[in-house]
Amino acid sequence: MPTAQDARVAVYLDFDNIVMSWYDRVHGRNSYSHDRQRITADPSEPEIAQRLAAATIDVGAIIDYAASFGTLVLTRAYADWSSPVNAQYRSQLVARAVDLVQLFPAAAYAKNGADIRLAVDTVEDMFRLPDLTHVVIVGGDSDYVPLAQRCKRLGRFVVGVGVAGSTAKSLAAACDQFDSYDSLPGITVVEAPESKSESDAAPAGRTRTKKKEKEEKEQSDASGELLERALKLEHVRTDDEWVHLSAVKNLLKRMDPSFSEKALGHRSFSDFVKAHPEVAELDESTNIVTVRLQPSRS
Repeated sequence: MPTAQDARVAVYLDFDNIVMSWYDRVHGRNSYSHDRQRITADPSEPEIAQRLAAATIDVGAIIDYAASFGTLVLTRAYADWSSPVNAQYRSQLVARAVDLVQLFPAAAYAKNGADIRLAVDTVEDMFRLPDLTHVVIVGGDSDYVPLAQRCKRLGRFVVGVGVAGSTAKSLAAACDQFDSYDSLPGITVVEAPESKSESDAAPAGRTRTKKKEKEEKEQSDASGELLERALKLEHVRTDDEWVHLSAVKNLLKRMDPSFSEKALGHRSFSDFVKAHPEVAELDESTNIVTVRLQPSRS
């Protein structure tokens, strides 16, 4: 893969997808569909304006993340820019040299308008600009799976970005690397204020906490199983008991492009491994950090 110094990157944002998905991430599943009529009618209505503000997209975080892979050759954002919800982002996008591709309103244009236009432009750009090395697709729709696969077949490194909980697993698997918008540097989930009484808020809060704890445990169990599988595969490949930590991470990322130790709450991959002592043992006694599967798991 080219280094960041000579890599040339094209970025394609399904902006409607990200806006709606992040709104749902902040306010709860299907919140955007529930509020759509009120948003369309008057986005300045105090309650709606507050909810939109709480779910504001950080455009700079997305562009900066894409720029970490190399020089940005082109960046396009697809949406109905006449919509007040999208229009508020126009100045930010233009300031970052993003081309705004106008789509007709969904009712007149069809459900998959952004998907089709984005895919056609991406494939055309790959043939028009053969020096492109990376394609960054911002949007979690499973309709982008064939596009990601085609980009890989044409020799490009495909990076996906989508909102956690609203991204198809098949899309993450189709990319070379996949990161959630939630995990980008500087992004935090701001919970919108609930319009409930104090008596209702406490039980709801406890329910959310239990649900979050359950989700975190399931994520930890799944990531532990993934680590174990990667260690076994690397051991078979090298026939060494102790294998390089970096090699295990690279293999794990190939197995699951959406894997991120930071999204799991760890500062580094070594911290992630240390969090699974029942699976792996780390050796940091030398400059080259190595890891092995616990003998009891062999």
